[in-house]
Parts: sequence; C-alpha cells; structure tokens
Amino acid sequence: MYLPDSSILTNIQVQGHSRLREILFEKKYIVIRSLENRLCTDEELIKLPEMAAEHPHHREWEIRRRSLRRLLRYLTGRKRPLEILEVGCGNGWLTHNLAELPGTKVTGVDINFTELQQAARVFSNDPNLRFIHGDIRSGILEERRFDIIVFAAAIEYFPSLKKILHFGLSCLQPGGEIHVIDSPFYRADQIERAKRQSHAYFASFGYPEMADYYYHHNIGDLKSFHHDLLHNPYSVYSRFLRIINPNPWIRIKNI
Repeated sequence: MYLPDSSILTNIQVQGHSRLREILFEKKYIVIRSLENRLCTDEELIKLPEMAAEHPHHREWEIRRRSLRRLLRYLTGRKRPLEILEVGCGNGWLTHNLAELPGTKVTGVDINFTELQQAARVFSNDPNLRFIHGDIRSGILEERRFDIIVFAAAIEYFPSLKKILHFGLSCLQPGGEIHVIDSPFYRADQIERAKRQSHAYFASFGYPEMADYYYHHNIGDLKSFHHDLLHNPYSVYSRFLRIINPNPWIRIKNI
C-alpha cells in the first residue's frame, strides 16, 4: 500500500493469506520490539541515530550512526541525484536521513504497519520521501527501478539470501547497487549455533516461534554475486583498529 507524499495512512487493504501472515508476524514482532525497548517515541525518532547515553541500546545506535555516516559519504560521492529504495525501513529513521541528500528521492518499504505509520507521521513534511506498505515481492513497486537499494538490519528477515538478492537486482537500474548493512552473516559452521542462540533469545521473551522468522545467512552464498565488502569486520585491519561494527557492509553490483 502506497503512502503518497509521506502522508498518514487512514486505512489498510488486506489482500489474501499473505497479508494475514504479515499481520500475525507484525503483532508478535511489535511485542518483542516493545519488550526489547526498541520502540521509539516521536521525539526520539526525529533525532535518530543520535540516542541518549543512558538508553539501553545506545551502543547499538552508535554503530548505526557510524554506518549511516559511511553510507552518506559513499552516496555523496556518486555526485548525481539518486533514486533509493530502503527495504525493511521500519520507523523510517534511515530513510529520512537518506532523503536529506541533495536531489535524492527515497522510498521506504516495510510490512511493519505500526512503525510505518509513525514514520509517515513524523516525516510527513519531507518532499523527497515516501513510504509503501507491503512486501516488495508482491508487485507493489510497479516496475519501478532504483539506483540504490539498501537493506539495513533487514536482510535477516528474508528466508533465502540468494532469492531476495536476485529480486533486488531485478529492481535496479543498469549499474545500480544493493547495499546490505548492519546485519549479521555467518560461516557455514556457525549457523546451527546461531540458530540455537536466536531460539533461546526469543524464548526468553515468551515467543520462541519468532525464531522461525529470523534467518541466519551464510556469507559464502555471496560468491555467486558481483560483490565486495566495503567494511570487512573479519579483516586483521578491523580487528587491529578495534572497529566496533561486527557486521559487514556488502555492496552488490548490477552488472
């Protein structure tokens, strides 16, 4: 569902069983987000990624602030207007920051209707920003093509890394790029342990079934794509400098 010019949604169109699955997921997801203290007030949202030092997720927001700074520097270096899509934009904080790049048009997409409504309300005056409610694989993008697609802490909610990346590539202009940031990746021998940890984590909140919606992607699955690591947390350089972001910044080119 399209939110024209970042306006506030007044109704929801429910379309079939896929939308019902989204609603069931969202209800539990929002409960978990609340228990984790990850839902922001409007006043907090407008300032993100700046977060009060006493906030329990301050360190995480410091990581995201640095990721944003690097991404903005990179995109500014393109030196031309860009059409950007953020997949899994949530409350729109990153989408909003990207939309401040001169001449840039940014679209945020998410199935999380609760936080998307907040995004549309808080950032309603931004002419370069719009939001769409739904799954990008359902045709809601209407054959639009983008220069840049960003998955920020979102790729882990798609079951197949290869399928979503191939779909993303189909939504790019020639020479376009996918950027995956702030998401964990694993070696093949790490995945089963990571799955157990995720199950235990969600079980601690009383929702072990939420682990079924969280996927642990193999870094080796990127080999079939034209990709590089713009931030490599596994390198000796990163470890030596004690760079605190444990997740890679992955660029995938549409060649």
